[in-house]
Amino acid sequence: MTYIYTFVILYNMKTAISLPDMVFYAAENTAQYLGISRSALYVNALTDYLKKNNRENITQKLNEVYGNDDYYKEFEPISNAGLESIRELTKNDTW
Repeated sequence: MTYIYTFVILYNMKTAISLPDMVFYAAENTAQYLGISRSALYVNALTDYLKKNNRENITQKLNEVYGNDDYYKEFEPISNAGLESIRELTKNDTW
């Protein structure tokens, strides 16, 4: 019988950051309330922030909204009414 082992070594990066006192104390209280370490709180918060603000995710969400034909169909009557109003207002204009 042959065994194959895969070793994964994860490194933690230590860094120093500056926080306003109010944010620091709020984070301390939150970590204590949740029963997690300060580091775990910061990792969770930063991970969530990065997920929410990832450019690819933002682009994907915008594509989902604006790439959806139902979106345009929903606003088509309004768009057409606006276009007709502009045509009516500018029918005597000379360009």
